[in-house]
Amino acid sequence: MSNISEKIKVFFPDLAIMKNSANRGLFAGRNLPSFVKDYIIRRFAGEDGIADRDKVSDYLTNKIPDNIAIIKNRLLAGEQVNVTVRFIIKSDIASGRTTFSVPDAQITSNAYVSPMLLEEYKDELTDGERWGNITLNYVEPQGRRSGFIEMVTYKSFEPYRVDYSYYLKARENFSIDEWIDVLIAAMEYDPDTFDTIQEKKEFITRLLILVEPRLNMIELGPKGTGKSYIYSNISKYVWLLSGGKTSRAKMFYNKATKQFGLMKSHDAVVIDEISTFGFSDPDEMQSILKGYLEAGNATVDNVLFQSECGIGLTGNIQLTSEMKPSDSKYFQKLPDMFQESATMDRFHSFIEGWKLPRLEAGSILQDWTLNAEYFSSVLHHIRTETQYESLFDQLVEYDSSCDLRDLKAVRKVATAYTKLLFPQVKSLEDLTEEDVSNFKSLYQEYCLSPAVYRRGIIRQQCHLIDKEFRKEMPKFKIKETV
Repeated sequence: MSNISEKIKVFFPDLAIMKNSANRGLFAGRNLPSFVKDYIIRRFAGEDGIADRDKVSDYLTNKIPDNIAIIKNRLLAGEQVNVTVRFIIKSDIASGRTTFSVPDAQITSNAYVSPMLLEEYKDELTDGERWGNITLNYVEPQGRRSGFIEMVTYKSFEPYRVDYSYYLKARENFSIDEWIDVLIAAMEYDPDTFDTIQEKKEFITRLLILVEPRLNMIELGPKGTGKSYIYSNISKYVWLLSGGKTSRAKMFYNKATKQFGLMKSHDAVVIDEISTFGFSDPDEMQSILKGYLEAGNATVDNVLFQSECGIGLTGNIQLTSEMKPSDSKYFQKLPDMFQESATMDRFHSFIEGWKLPRLEAGSILQDWTLNAEYFSSVLHHIRTETQYESLFDQLVEYDSSCDLRDLKAVRKVATAYTKLLFPQVKSLEDLTEEDVSNFKSLYQEYCLSPAVYRRGIIRQQCHLIDKEFRKEMPKFKIKETV
């Protein structure tokens, strides 16, 4: 890892960050995601990458306090309090108001979002968890009305403006194998602890859902491979639903409050532990999901819901002693709605979690890597870069009888791999004839073949559910001349 670490420092000098036990210890007892911790470390770090403990402590005390008295006492004294915190928005159907809570400061009730603020940020201040800079004000009791805390200003936590050309130029200095190691390090794991390049490729596939709009993905595998940690820490644009139940109102649209749900304001919503997950109205949710998974829209109470959010399902699967699935029907323990072939066919990619190593203490990175907040901002930005899809159309040919869902899935997954692994290649016209030839070979190995393979697993599972679905994938290959 030391060689890649040094290259990251050289080619990302302002965006590299040291991940080690000294810096991690600065946040003991605090439930902060990586993208927040990295921002703070970078802000107060010296040339050796180690952050100044006293400065970090002061910043946390003033901006991210975890002591209930610090916030509430200042509010009761009539002071407006400005903090950068994790807070949770929830629509209160009974009162018709939008509440919020700040769990780390023990503010769990009698806290409301200002109606004017809610109107200004109605697409952002939707049900779910947020990170941002907010100003709180205490409204004293009047008559029979109890006192309450009000959120009066809000600014999303976005400390970096992405210079995408800078990112592309830096990428050119890494070989493909080196770049895969950069991506793994950015996910906070040491690439040297992976045994094979195949394990590394499987691991970074988790990032595809973050770079391609409306990419729907499934991962099943054993416990302990880092699924939950990655999706809950790497980006504020991902929402992880874990265990329990959810509803149409929370995910799509709340009829009572007329607010859109999680799917409107995130790049991806990942449902973890899917085998034990439930939906308050399974029939309604399946109907809505079918339409959304297919076209990115759904109608709820005559309101058209549209979004570019991808849906991910992750869960555990029973394996044999050889660490292979004990049953060829991977999805038989999933909720019934996902065992229906028409719903399953709308997913684009499958990650074989049993091919990943179990992550242990020694797997955690102890070296230089990309700042998590910067990295997540780049992944968010690259979703809107449309040039990469045209590369697929220029490079790939396929059977005229190809099923449209297969074509759509392979195009999406191959495009996502291109964005992740070869972001510097935005147009073939910019390459020499020799470079085009080399890129065709790389595109086949790292983008097209994995896309066909991963969609092929979905196709096989649909066939096992319903013999009307063909088992084999159509043929995709690189054009001889482009």
